[in-house]
Amino acid sequence: MGVFWSSGYYATSLPDLLEATNLSRGSLYAAFGDKHGLFLHALDRYIAESLTRLDVELDPQKDALAGVRACLARYVERTSGAAGKRGCLVVATAMELAGHDTEVEQRIRRFFKAMETRLTAALVRAKSGGRLADGVEPATAARLILCLLEGMRVVSKTSSDRSASQAVVQTLIDRFAK
Repeated sequence: MGVFWSSGYYATSLPDLLEATNLSRGSLYAAFGDKHGLFLHALDRYIAESLTRLDVELDPQKDALAGVRACLARYVERTSGAAGKRGCLVVATAMELAGHDTEVEQRIRRFFKAMETRLTAALVRAKSGGRLADGVEPATAARLILCLLEGMRVVSKTSSDRSASQAVVQTLIDRFAK
């Protein structure tokens, strides 16, 4: 996963993968079929880990708006400094492959939909608890948050300024919260 994340799909060579996995060529092919199969496995793992983190942040047993704030704060952390420069495997993959690789495009679409669904559920809970500002529609707000988060990943590749990201996140929360 790390090799693909750092180099991208096309720039990652078979020798890079063999070194990273400590597998022989035959073992790699037996386990994953080919480079694409290994990449899909790595992408699936990255997505699963991302959704697990989101589930922890948006835990339905906790305050919904606090969960959204935690999610946004962690994205600020992930998009600041060296982590921000590294970027996001999903965003990089969307730009590199999703336009012509149906399997990748479907995975990324499902990931974004899963994020949006989880955010919507949290915002519905916040609205039910009287914590959202009047006129804030949870599904629309969730879509806006998704676009903000993934946009932060893109912008951070060239400008990973923590204070600017925090200001943007705070402005958004100020518009949503009561």
